[in-house]
Amino acid sequence: MEKMSVPSREKSTESLGDHVTEENTDDGSNAEEIVEKKGQKSSVVWRYFGYLTSDKKQSSTHCKSCRKHVPTKSGNTTNLFHHLKQCHPLEHAQSLTESANLSSKTTRGIPAKQQQSIESAFSSVLPYDKKAKRHSDITNAIAYCLAKDMLQINTVKNEGFKQLIKVLDPRYQLPGRKHFSHTALPKLYRECREAVEKELQTVSFFATTSDMWSSRTSEPYLSLTAHYIDQDWNLKSKCLQTAYLPDDHTGEVIALGLSEALASWGLSEDKQVCITTDSGTNIVKATSLNNWTRLQCFGHRLHSAIEKAGKDKRVDFSWKKKRELAAAQEELHLPQHKLVTESPTRWGSHQKMVRRVLEQHKAISQVLSADKKTRHLVPSWQDLDVLESVHVALNPLLEFTDSLSGECYVSVSYLKPMLHLFRTQILKPSEDETQLTKDLKMTVMTYLDEKYNDQITNELLDVATLVDPRYKVQYINAEHVDAIKMRAVSEMLGQIEHPSTSAGTEETEDGGAAAVLPTQKKQRKSLGSFFKKSHPTSTGLTEKETVEKELEKYLLASDADSEMDPLEWWKINDRSFPRVSCLAKHYLCIPATSSPSERVFSTGGNIVTCHRAALKPEAVDRLVFLSHNL
Repeated sequence: MEKMSVPSREKSTESLGDHVTEENTDDGSNAEEIVEKKGQKSSVVWRYFGYLTSDKKQSSTHCKSCRKHVPTKSGNTTNLFHHLKQCHPLEHAQSLTESANLSSKTTRGIPAKQQQSIESAFSSVLPYDKKAKRHSDITNAIAYCLAKDMLQINTVKNEGFKQLIKVLDPRYQLPGRKHFSHTALPKLYRECREAVEKELQTVSFFATTSDMWSSRTSEPYLSLTAHYIDQDWNLKSKCLQTAYLPDDHTGEVIALGLSEALASWGLSEDKQVCITTDSGTNIVKATSLNNWTRLQCFGHRLHSAIEKAGKDKRVDFSWKKKRELAAAQEELHLPQHKLVTESPTRWGSHQKMVRRVLEQHKAISQVLSADKKTRHLVPSWQDLDVLESVHVALNPLLEFTDSLSGECYVSVSYLKPMLHLFRTQILKPSEDETQLTKDLKMTVMTYLDEKYNDQITNELLDVATLVDPRYKVQYINAEHVDAIKMRAVSEMLGQIEHPSTSAGTEETEDGGAAAVLPTQKKQRKSLGSFFKKSHPTSTGLTEKETVEKELEKYLLASDADSEMDPLEWWKINDRSFPRVSCLAKHYLCIPATSSPSERVFSTGGNIVTCHRAALKPEAVDRLVFLSHNL
């Protein structure tokens, strides 16, 4: 009987159950590099196998040791392990060790995943209970979004918003509009008001801004905003009210409205340093009736000065035309800018209009020349000379209005230095300027000098400059320096005698004074206190002499850098000059403009829209309050 030939081991092997055939690759693959498997490799066995470089689809697996082809199906690694076991025992043992180590690392300290119970499976898809914390947190966040971003409450009914919430958290069931208007938003208002009231109780001094405005439905509102410096020397601003005034806007009505606003917040008028308003007759009369110190808004004053200069008969802005302007701009390679229209109520619009006309005068001339009816309106060289003169005189003033309109930084102490800068540089006529430019500068400067020449305003600005470590007495009239020092000393002594209305001071070991929190309740004055006289302190000086010495020490100290925030300087040095620092908090909180109240106009306009014209005044007040104070 003929013997059956046995195939060589190199050419074929048969494994139990798998019947894997391994073939030598005589197609030149021995010279070709074997590369790693692409993508994620879930098993350590792939360290010993790869694919030929020419196999772009990586469909034929090869052993890196013997370069044999080992068939695999759908990424199954059983045949690969079997090949190592049969042909490469050492590599096979190493792969088993690595596999065991990897499994140990990934599971160490982590309990084995258990099968999810029926109860937990249902709870993952069931809606949250309305009293659950997660449900309340999402509802409060939506209420915050509606109030802060001045969105309509009907937003919660929009399909797009519902889909957004569903994707973010499928278990959350969005409440209806009524819940937000009757529950969520009122709750948010109460919490926000309580937080503001708590913060205002710690305030020693505050200033305010106020203005009148009308909604889109012509309903008149009176706004009031408070400004103060907190314990950490941060300048804060809070919108207190947006009160509906159905009566005539007389000075008496406004005065009563302002007084009631402060009383509703428990703020004493004695703690109010100043109120900044525009120059409206009724608001001026209201502050006079309340006997409040008033600072005229610098933005309004500067705007009025520019308007006064624009009334020069040599300045004429009667010509306007926009048709085909864009085409002319493109043809002449000019910026695609629209013309700016002057608005009597918008600061700086006059200068911006002139600047834009000068930029686009070639395009404007081309458009006007194309129409016989407007050809006579083409600006002549004389017109352009006038505009250039106006631009040279007024354009530098634009940036100052914007810089003084902030409410998060000190602005009142800038006024004296700024008026000095206007007088000596910005609005000082030069020989190479046209006569019109000189006249316009003179008109603006004369108007500002006239309006800021009254004694009350001057002294207020002088003291504010005095307590600004960047300026001190640098911009105070030399003849008034001693008087301003005396006023400062007097006010600091008043703070010591009446600590309940301001931040008090207490004596330290070195004879100095440290600021303390204001007392919450005014103590009754004893009979003996009326006969009490000033007595020497531990340093042998009277209280007045101690205050005067501290003030002189402050004035002799190095000035702060002109770019430095004065509140940052005081935060570092308040313990060195405790009494002067209290005076600084007293004055540096005053805004130079009424811009904070002007911003309430914009907020109110975004809230009282055509779609929300039926909002009640109380709702307007609360929504404006939330948008500003959240």
